[in-house]
Amino acid sequence: MAKGIWVFAEQYNGKIKNVAFELLTAGRKIADETGEELAAVLFGQDAEALADILGEYGADKVYLADDDKLAQYTTDAYAKVLADLIKEHCPSTVLIGCTVLGRDLAARVAQKVETGLMSDCTGVEMEDGQLVFIRPIYSGKAFVRAFCPEARPVMATVRPNVITADPPQAGRAAEVVKVAANLGEQDLRQVIKEVLLQVSTRPELTEANIVVSGGRGMKGPENFKMLEELADVLGAAVGASRAAVDAGWVGHSYQVGQTGTTVRPKLYIACGIHGAVQHLAGMQSSDIIVAINKNPEAPIFKVATYGLVGDVLEILPEMIRQLKGVKV
Repeated sequence: MAKGIWVFAEQYNGKIKNVAFELLTAGRKIADETGEELAAVLFGQDAEALADILGEYGADKVYLADDDKLAQYTTDAYAKVLADLIKEHCPSTVLIGCTVLGRDLAARVAQKVETGLMSDCTGVEMEDGQLVFIRPIYSGKAFVRAFCPEARPVMATVRPNVITADPPQAGRAAEVVKVAANLGEQDLRQVIKEVLLQVSTRPELTEANIVVSGGRGMKGPENFKMLEELADVLGAAVGASRAAVDAGWVGHSYQVGQTGTTVRPKLYIACGIHGAVQHLAGMQSSDIIVAINKNPEAPIFKVATYGLVGDVLEILPEMIRQLKGVKV
């Protein structure tokens, strides 16, 4: 009988991604209601120290595969180890963050264990004893509530920053179960020889406490340099609206919104962004929202904590100058 709520705890360079803590919060509520155990699954090399953190965020148990072949993510290695674990322990539910890694991993594992996959979910909840997933359709113009009454395990990828993670409980411990990776050379089609990192002092968009985003009001790609300068002053990440991405001013990885990345920073600065529904869905849960737009009727002002009506190309240089003056 399938039993147990599992969360894949994605980590990189010894740091667990925030989405893992968010999924543990959701998983904890589900496990408490169904009477099941909440387990985190952690892969990596020398990753044992991270297991204690997962316990503080609600995990009852941590399945730890610590192996040098898992030091860097490869689809073959991670998918085999996770699929083998699922087949051995038969959890009822497996939740994975809808990150670049998570989307790749979840699809392959679902195929290996012969189950379905709820992808790109924006919500997870219990309803009349049934686990229900909320998913956007039609480019975010509508949402469906979907469930899998027969599939086991139920697998889903959930977007980062759509669930508020509960604070950790200091001293709360999880049982750590060390598992063997059991990976032979025949299991690995890819071998990571070297990782070349893009040098940047800016935080990752989904992990940033401050996000500076630009839209059509930035007038062109050359003006995004102002956003980058402001971001560097604030220690922020740079984002963009779909309009700016579709215009080719920045890449899709910058896109904030229903069809891009969902963010939940402490401070979100929207520069020249009109505020389409799809964009608002990806950032309106930010703690503080500052909007700069020359149109006082722009929808972005309806969700803004503070609004500046004016030409963003005139306001930004002065804002940068003022902030540089107070930065210590």
